[in-house]
Amino acid sequence: MSPIAVLKELLNLGGPVVGILIVMSIITLAVTLYKIWQFSACGVGRHKVLSDALAHWELGDWQSARARLGQSRSYLAPLVDVAMQGPDTPGLDTRLDAEAGLSLARLERGFRVLDTIAQLAPLLGLFGTVLGMIEAFQSLQTAGSTVDPSILAGGIWVALITTAVGLAVAMPTSMVLAWLESRTAQERVFADKALRTVLVPAPVPPTVATSAVPGHA
Repeated sequence: MSPIAVLKELLNLGGPVVGILIVMSIITLAVTLYKIWQFSACGVGRHKVLSDALAHWELGDWQSARARLGQSRSYLAPLVDVAMQGPDTPGLDTRLDAEAGLSLARLERGFRVLDTIAQLAPLLGLFGTVLGMIEAFQSLQTAGSTVDPSILAGGIWVALITTAVGLAVAMPTSMVLAWLESRTAQERVFADKALRTVLVPAPVPPTVATSAVPGHA
Protein backbone atom coordinates (compact mmCIF):
# COMPACT_ATOMS: atom_id res chain seq x y z
CA MET A 1 0.00 0.00 0.00
CA SER A 2 1.39 3.40 -1.00
CA PRO A 3 1.91 6.18 1.59
CA ILE A 4 -0.89 8.23 0.01
CA ALA A 5 -3.27 5.29 0.36
CA VAL A 6 -2.24 4.88 4.01
CA LEU A 7 -2.92 8.57 4.66
CA LYS A 8 -6.34 8.31 3.02
CA GLU A 9 -7.17 5.28 5.15
CA LEU A 10 -6.11 7.12 8.31
CA LEU A 11 -8.22 10.11 7.33
CA ASN A 12 -11.24 7.89 6.74
CA LEU A 13 -10.82 6.17 10.10
CA GLY A 14 -9.69 9.08 12.28
CA GLY A 15 -11.63 11.90 10.73
CA PRO A 16 -10.70 15.59 10.91
CA VAL A 17 -8.49 15.17 13.99
CA VAL A 18 -6.14 12.90 12.05
CA GLY A 19 -6.23 15.41 9.20
CA ILE A 20 -5.08 18.17 11.56
CA LEU A 21 -2.31 15.93 12.90
CA ILE A 22 -1.11 15.14 9.38
CA VAL A 23 -0.94 18.87 8.61
CA MET A 24 1.05 19.38 11.83
CA SER A 25 3.48 16.64 10.79
CA ILE A 26 3.99 18.38 7.43
CA ILE A 27 4.71 21.64 9.26
CA THR A 28 7.22 19.85 11.49
CA LEU A 29 8.98 18.39 8.46
CA ALA A 30 9.08 21.78 6.71
CA VAL A 31 10.47 23.59 9.77
CA THR A 32 13.05 20.83 10.34
CA LEU A 33 14.33 20.99 6.76
CA TYR A 34 14.48 24.79 6.93
CA LYS A 35 16.44 24.74 10.19
CA ILE A 36 18.90 22.18 8.81
CA TRP A 37 19.47 24.40 5.77
CA GLN A 38 19.79 27.52 7.93
CA PHE A 39 22.26 25.90 10.33
CA SER A 40 24.33 24.65 7.40
CA ALA A 41 24.33 28.05 5.66
CA CYS A 42 25.37 29.84 8.87
CA GLY A 43 28.11 27.35 9.65
CA VAL A 44 26.61 26.32 12.98
CA GLY A 45 28.98 23.97 14.76
CA ARG A 46 31.73 24.51 12.18
CA HIS A 47 34.05 27.03 13.79
CA LYS A 48 37.47 25.48 13.19
CA VAL A 49 38.73 28.42 11.11
CA LEU A 50 37.31 30.91 13.59
CA SER A 51 38.89 29.00 16.47
CA ASP A 52 42.25 29.13 14.69
CA ALA A 53 41.88 32.90 14.30
CA LEU A 54 41.14 33.26 17.99
CA ALA A 55 44.17 31.13 18.84
CA HIS A 56 46.41 33.45 16.79
CA TRP A 57 44.84 36.44 18.50
CA GLU A 58 45.61 35.06 21.95
CA LEU A 59 49.23 34.52 20.91
CA GLY A 60 49.47 38.18 19.85
CA ASP A 61 49.71 37.39 16.15
CA TRP A 62 46.98 39.85 15.19
CA GLN A 63 47.77 39.96 11.47
CA SER A 64 47.47 36.18 11.11
CA ALA A 65 44.33 36.25 13.21
CA ARG A 66 42.66 38.77 10.89
CA ALA A 67 43.79 36.87 7.81
CA ARG A 68 42.50 33.58 9.17
CA LEU A 69 39.23 35.20 10.23
CA GLY A 70 38.62 36.34 6.65
CA GLN A 71 38.47 32.68 5.61
CA SER A 72 35.73 31.79 8.10
CA ARG A 73 32.16 31.21 6.94
CA SER A 74 30.76 31.35 10.45
CA TYR A 75 27.93 33.79 11.12
CA LEU A 76 30.00 34.96 14.12
CA ALA A 77 32.95 36.03 11.96
CA PRO A 78 31.63 39.57 11.25
CA LEU A 79 31.11 40.18 14.99
CA VAL A 80 34.57 38.90 15.87
CA ASP A 81 36.02 41.06 13.08
CA VAL A 82 34.41 44.17 14.59
CA ALA A 83 35.79 43.19 17.97
CA MET A 84 39.30 42.80 16.55
CA GLN A 85 39.15 46.20 14.86
CA GLY A 86 38.53 48.04 18.12
CA PRO A 87 38.75 45.81 21.18
CA ASP A 88 39.22 48.81 23.48
CA THR A 89 36.15 50.72 22.23
CA PRO A 90 33.94 51.67 25.22
CA GLY A 91 30.66 49.81 25.27
CA LEU A 92 31.64 47.57 22.38
CA ASP A 93 31.20 44.41 24.44
CA THR A 94 27.60 45.27 25.25
CA ARG A 95 26.80 46.05 21.63
CA LEU A 96 28.39 42.86 20.33
CA ASP A 97 26.61 40.80 22.98
CA ALA A 98 23.33 42.24 21.74
CA GLU A 99 24.22 41.49 18.11
CA ALA A 100 25.24 37.94 19.01
CA GLY A 101 21.96 37.50 20.88
CA LEU A 102 20.07 38.69 17.80
CA SER A 103 21.92 36.20 15.60
CA LEU A 104 21.13 33.38 17.99
CA ALA A 105 17.49 34.48 18.11
CA ARG A 106 17.35 34.03 14.33
CA LEU A 107 18.68 30.50 14.75
CA GLU A 108 15.98 29.81 17.34
CA ARG A 109 13.19 31.02 15.07
CA GLY A 110 10.68 28.23 14.57
CA PHE A 111 11.42 26.54 17.88
CA ARG A 112 8.12 27.79 19.33
CA VAL A 113 6.23 26.16 16.46
CA LEU A 114 7.91 22.81 17.08
CA ASP A 115 7.35 23.09 20.82
CA THR A 116 3.65 23.84 20.28
CA ILE A 117 3.25 20.85 17.96
CA ALA A 118 5.10 18.55 20.37
CA GLN A 119 2.76 19.52 23.21
CA LEU A 120 -0.48 19.80 21.25
CA ALA A 121 -0.27 16.64 19.10
CA PRO A 122 -0.79 14.14 21.96
CA LEU A 123 -3.67 16.21 23.32
CA LEU A 124 -5.32 16.31 19.91
CA GLY A 125 -4.87 12.56 19.59
CA LEU A 126 -6.45 12.01 22.99
CA PHE A 127 -9.28 14.37 22.06
CA GLY A 128 -9.96 12.37 18.91
CA THR A 129 -9.95 9.15 20.93
CA VAL A 130 -12.48 10.56 23.39
CA LEU A 131 -14.73 11.62 20.52
CA GLY A 132 -14.42 8.16 18.97
CA MET A 133 -15.23 6.45 22.28
CA ILE A 134 -18.32 8.64 22.69
CA GLU A 135 -19.46 7.65 19.22
CA ALA A 136 -18.80 3.97 19.93
CA PHE A 137 -20.84 3.99 23.12
CA GLN A 138 -23.63 5.89 21.39
CA SER A 139 -23.76 3.12 18.80
CA LEU A 140 -23.81 0.60 21.64
CA GLN A 141 -26.73 2.39 23.29
CA THR A 142 -28.62 2.58 20.01
CA ALA A 143 -28.20 -1.14 19.48
CA GLY A 144 -30.13 -1.78 22.70
CA SER A 145 -30.41 -5.44 23.72
CA THR A 146 -28.97 -6.71 20.43
CA VAL A 147 -25.42 -5.72 21.27
CA ASP A 148 -22.68 -6.99 18.99
CA PRO A 149 -19.30 -6.90 20.83
CA SER A 150 -17.52 -6.50 17.51
CA ILE A 151 -19.21 -3.13 17.02
CA LEU A 152 -17.85 -1.86 20.33
CA ALA A 153 -14.39 -3.33 19.73
CA GLY A 154 -14.27 -1.84 16.25
CA GLY A 155 -15.27 1.56 17.52
CA ILE A 156 -12.61 1.47 20.25
CA TRP A 157 -9.68 0.56 18.00
CA VAL A 158 -10.72 3.16 15.45
CA ALA A 159 -10.87 5.75 18.25
CA LEU A 160 -7.38 4.80 19.46
CA ILE A 161 -5.93 5.54 16.02
CA THR A 162 -5.98 9.27 16.74
CA THR A 163 -3.94 8.78 19.92
CA ALA A 164 -1.40 6.69 18.01
CA VAL A 165 -1.12 9.32 15.27
CA GLY A 166 -0.79 12.10 17.85
CA LEU A 167 2.09 10.30 19.57
CA ALA A 168 3.68 9.50 16.22
CA VAL A 169 3.73 13.22 15.44
CA ALA A 170 4.78 14.41 18.90
CA MET A 171 7.73 12.09 19.56
CA PRO A 172 9.86 12.93 16.48
CA THR A 173 9.01 16.61 16.91
CA SER A 174 10.27 16.53 20.51
CA MET A 175 13.48 14.81 19.43
CA VAL A 176 14.13 17.33 16.65
CA LEU A 177 13.44 20.25 18.99
CA ALA A 178 15.79 18.86 21.65
CA TRP A 179 18.55 18.44 19.06
CA LEU A 180 18.10 21.98 17.71
CA GLU A 181 18.05 23.47 21.21
CA SER A 182 21.25 21.65 22.16
CA ARG A 183 22.98 23.01 19.05
CA THR A 184 21.94 26.60 19.78
CA ALA A 185 23.00 26.22 23.43
CA GLN A 186 26.47 25.20 22.26
CA GLU A 187 26.50 28.16 19.87
CA ARG A 188 25.63 30.54 22.70
CA VAL A 189 28.57 29.29 24.77
CA PHE A 190 30.97 29.50 21.82
CA ALA A 191 29.81 33.00 20.85
CA ASP A 192 30.41 34.27 24.38
CA LYS A 193 33.85 32.67 24.50
CA ALA A 194 34.83 34.04 21.08
CA LEU A 195 33.89 37.63 21.93
CA ARG A 196 35.49 37.49 25.36
CA THR A 197 38.69 36.10 23.86
CA VAL A 198 39.04 39.25 21.76
CA LEU A 199 37.59 41.87 24.09
CA VAL A 200 39.04 40.68 27.41
CA PRO A 201 42.85 40.33 27.49
CA ALA A 202 44.19 37.04 28.75
CA PRO A 203 45.55 37.28 32.34
CA VAL A 204 49.31 37.53 32.65
CA PRO A 205 50.79 34.38 34.21
CA PRO A 206 52.18 35.00 37.73
CA THR A 207 55.71 34.01 36.70
CA VAL A 208 55.72 36.62 33.94
CA ALA A 209 54.33 39.29 36.25
CA THR A 210 56.96 38.52 38.90
CA SER A 211 59.87 38.63 36.47
CA ALA A 212 58.73 42.02 35.26
CA VAL A 213 59.10 43.55 38.75
CA PRO A 214 62.57 45.09 39.35
CA GLY A 215 64.66 43.15 41.78
CA HIS A 216 63.23 39.78 40.87
CA ALA A 217 65.07 37.22 38.82
